[in-house]
Amino acid sequence: MAATDAQFPLPKVLTYPASTPPLLVTQGAEGRLYKTTHLLSDRPCALKYRPPKPYRHPILDSRLTKARISSEAKVLERCWREGVPVPAVYAMDPAAGWMMMEWIDGIPVRVGINKLLGPRPEEEALPETHEALLADLMKRIGAAIGALHKTGVVHGDLTTSNMMLRPRKSGQAGGSTGNEDEGEALNGDVFIIDFGLATQSMSDEDRAVDLYVLERAFASTHPRAEKLFAAVLEAYKETFKKASSVLIKLEDVRMRGRKRSMLG
Repeated sequence: MAATDAQFPLPKVLTYPASTPPLLVTQGAEGRLYKTTHLLSDRPCALKYRPPKPYRHPILDSRLTKARISSEAKVLERCWREGVPVPAVYAMDPAAGWMMMEWIDGIPVRVGINKLLGPRPEEEALPETHEALLADLMKRIGAAIGALHKTGVVHGDLTTSNMMLRPRKSGQAGGSTGNEDEGEALNGDVFIIDFGLATQSMSDEDRAVDLYVLERAFASTHPRAEKLFAAVLEAYKETFKKASSVLIKLEDVRMRGRKRSMLG
């Protein structure tokens, strides 16, 4: 632990005697994510920490960190109030560069899909049962994004790694698919996470880009299930009443993306 602390100094909030020993879950270019607890030892939480950047001027770095933490917390709180499936914000200290959020149990959507697909060749057709399970998941994803866009928020980095599948409680509606053994990895409620690049926007263009980013990420990460992405857009349209104009704009965004690919 000492070596880890030396390599990754903890924020002060995680060094207090009452704190549960934190677990470093992941580290990115801008921050680190720890699993710890909030107030009670049986209340797990995620702590996102943006450490100081030695390559930036200290005053500029402090201002950027404070602004980014505050912006992300504001977006999350707005989404949570509107019923969007996102983590709740428990506490934050923008000046110190950290924010505590609800810990979402479960697995990333990316992991669940890959478990179902398995290590099969891309050209191998999906079994009908797998198609049905994936289509159901795609609908849950589309509904979650529709709820997000309805609040006037765009995510900025929608991928199946930035969505979690939280297992449903026993007896909860929708908890059984009829294919429990095969579909176990895909059961659960879809939660959208990691709002570090999120912005508040009512622009159809921005919403369309959000969908396009997910579409391209889905095609590259899960090519065998790419054809099922249409179910995401169907559920998005059912959830978000202004979806029609966004989907029209999505065609324009796709066209620009294809032209860039052709030009290299």
